[in-house]
Amino acid sequence: MTTETYNERHDPADAGRRPPRATVGSYRIEEEMFGKAFDGKIVSRIWAFVEPYRLQMIIAVIAVLVFTGTQLIIPLIVRYAIDYAVVEGGVDYTALLWACAAFGVTIAINYAASYVQESVVGKAAENVLFDMRRAMFGHLQRVSLSFMDKTEVGRLMSRLQGDVNSMQEFLETSVISVGDMALLVGIIVVMLWLDFSLGLLTLSVMPVLFIVRIFWLPRARKAFMAAHETNSVTNGALAEAIHGVKAVQSMERQDVNFTLYNDKATANLRAHLTASKYAQVMVPIVDSLTGLAMAILIVVGGSMVLNERLDVGVMVAFLFYIQRFFDPIRSLTLQYSVMQRAMAAGQRITEVMDVRVDITDKPDAEDLPADMDGSVEFKHVTFGYNPKHPVLKDVNFKVNPGETVALVGPTGSGKSSSMALIHRFYDVQDGQVLVGGRDVRDVTQESLGRHIAMVLQEPFLFTGTVFENIRYRKSEATREDVVEAAKTVGAHDFIMRLPGGYDAELGERGGNLSLGQRQLISFARALVADAKILVLDEATANIDSYTEMLIQKALVKLLEGRTGLVIAHRLATIRGADRIIVLQNGQVIETGNHDALMAKKGLYSKLYNLNYASFDDIPDTELEAATEGAGDGTT
Repeated sequence: MTTETYNERHDPADAGRRPPRATVGSYRIEEEMFGKAFDGKIVSRIWAFVEPYRLQMIIAVIAVLVFTGTQLIIPLIVRYAIDYAVVEGGVDYTALLWACAAFGVTIAINYAASYVQESVVGKAAENVLFDMRRAMFGHLQRVSLSFMDKTEVGRLMSRLQGDVNSMQEFLETSVISVGDMALLVGIIVVMLWLDFSLGLLTLSVMPVLFIVRIFWLPRARKAFMAAHETNSVTNGALAEAIHGVKAVQSMERQDVNFTLYNDKATANLRAHLTASKYAQVMVPIVDSLTGLAMAILIVVGGSMVLNERLDVGVMVAFLFYIQRFFDPIRSLTLQYSVMQRAMAAGQRITEVMDVRVDITDKPDAEDLPADMDGSVEFKHVTFGYNPKHPVLKDVNFKVNPGETVALVGPTGSGKSSSMALIHRFYDVQDGQVLVGGRDVRDVTQESLGRHIAMVLQEPFLFTGTVFENIRYRKSEATREDVVEAAKTVGAHDFIMRLPGGYDAELGERGGNLSLGQRQLISFARALVADAKILVLDEATANIDSYTEMLIQKALVKLLEGRTGLVIAHRLATIRGADRIIVLQNGQVIETGNHDALMAKKGLYSKLYNLNYASFDDIPDTELEAATEGAGDGTT
């Protein structure tokens, strides 16, 4: 179902009543802004998805700590081998063998811990990613259309894909960060334990790093933010150009659009180069500090060895530790942007999960009975997408079981909104909508959907076979049911001409079929659903005359024994309806069959006598004149 269908799509006045959509660029800039470097509230919300895998995460952290411990032990084993295996007059083979054995065991533990950490974290992060996507998808299937009306599809796709991936990356690196911090602390403790004064002297370069980070962090944050913003704008422009490629080519806008996109892409390139510069600037600084610390160690430590104030093994161990000391600092620096992306992504994910589901079943809601009569009634219904600007105003009418009723009127009069209320896509602000004599708010949405089938102006077909699309609403339908429905609506012949017939694969949205063919398949789908109430929302508006003739024939059988509500702008389509309800400005102006309305010489008669094929074709000036000419006696 398209969002436009329930927004009275062509009415500028009505469109203005609903909350405005953000522009492609503006909402994404707002959406993609970086959050805090660390947000405890976001982490606690995301932890709900991690909680089922807490044991795996604990195992991973333990494995990381074991891995870190082996990295701390290896230099100590080397120190032992140098100081105790190498003795005056030769080599102490016993000590050497012990050192080799310890080294082998440590390497084996190191490998095992690394394997466990990588495999466990990888699987846990993938499971968390899967659970997040499933939860978000499930929630988006239930959210009210009022949310979907003002939310871009690209925005939701970004959250389901990119943002969840950012959280997965954060989960994987956060475990590694625990190891980096443990390694950093462990190296400091071990160096101070080996030789306190030399350890302090070696660590004297650390204040320089902290001073650099004080000046680096705000500039890096600003650069990362700018890169993210320009990336969002560029992607928005790209998506818009791809979706509108037909319009672009028809208006020969290729060169202009390329120039506009090139400007955005160039700005994005510059922003990313700046961000890359700040992301990488810490690496040479850390490398320089590593070299400085090693120079201090060699000069000072070397003199201490010569003066026999320091064992050679300790000196070598210090060299190993200094080489490893700045690795976790470098790693934590690079993970800063990962954490920022994760916090921003987590914010957007929780925003989706917090979207309120306005249309829910009451705790005591009951199923519509299978033998419900199929009647539809509006009792003093007032409704608006914005409650301050109602689209329907105190509307009253009843559709009897088995009756076919057409709703007509100028665009924006409230026809499609009425259909939306019958299926309870929205709730009324005042009054009641009754289906089978029951208020739609008192029955379950699932049972309501079983009894109402809808065919829209723009049929939506899903990727898959023709057979799967026709039985989409009723998955237990047999092939015989599907074929019979297709024959009834006149779709069987063209389906059999497709490669594979009913097993032919459809492209995205059925793009490899004509609009008329897609509409016939949607008719077959509605017939297979076997619902008591059939809603046709401008189902014949965009098809050719031949296909319309086929559909008109199909409608006779389609509506047989069913309650039919038909929205049609083509006047020829509704002449055969049992009753016609004329709406204008959200109010019922006239009701009756075609002959009765013509005899009344009211609004319907005036419009019909203008000899236009569709209400949409009537100019506003003539529409206003007809309305005034109809007078008050037409109701």
